[in-house]
Amino acid sequence: MKRALSVMMMVFVLVSMAPTAMAAGSEGGQDVNPEGEVPFSVLERTTPSQDGLSWSLSVELAESAKENGTSLELTTQICLNSGVCDPPVTHDVAEENGVYTMSLKPPEDHSYVNWRVKATYDDESKENFPDADWYKTWSTCYYQEGGYGGVHADGDGCDVPAAGGEEEALPALGAVVAVGAVGVAAAAVVIRRR
Repeated sequence: MKRALSVMMMVFVLVSMAPTAMAAGSEGGQDVNPEGEVPFSVLERTTPSQDGLSWSLSVELAESAKENGTSLELTTQICLNSGVCDPPVTHDVAEENGVYTMSLKPPEDHSYVNWRVKATYDDESKENFPDADWYKTWSTCYYQEGGYGGVHADGDGCDVPAAGGEEEALPALGAVVAVGAVGVAAAAVVIRRR
């Protein structure tokens, strides 16, 4: 029982630290874009991304990649201002003449859109771009290192114009508090049973 309490408290502490840890990967507001040799070029990418409005990405295979049968997959991950990130999603993309296009609507209070490209070569080998990381498009209002930034930052919060979208995210602070409350309640049960 003591071990269960320790594990629950560790989970609570890690979840509480998530906003700081998740946002520390890059400088706030500075998009991360492809650099060096990649088998594609970015034709279009909406930047900055805005809550509830369409975010689009369009990449084109290099001519040599088109000729050798390379294909691409596009994967995104939405991260909220709380530091919580949704699981990655590989998209069904429209492909025409080596151009791959997709779009999504970021939820309320998102901080950035992570994205990556996976190339599958003619020999069926695969390669991620970037390798073990993400390209990043920051939102119009993001939280990082104790403050808000972006064109829709308003002092200690965000004032993003309504987009008329129906997607909403669970407020991040509420999620952290909910997980904490469950952890405390479980700890109380374990202590009572002693």
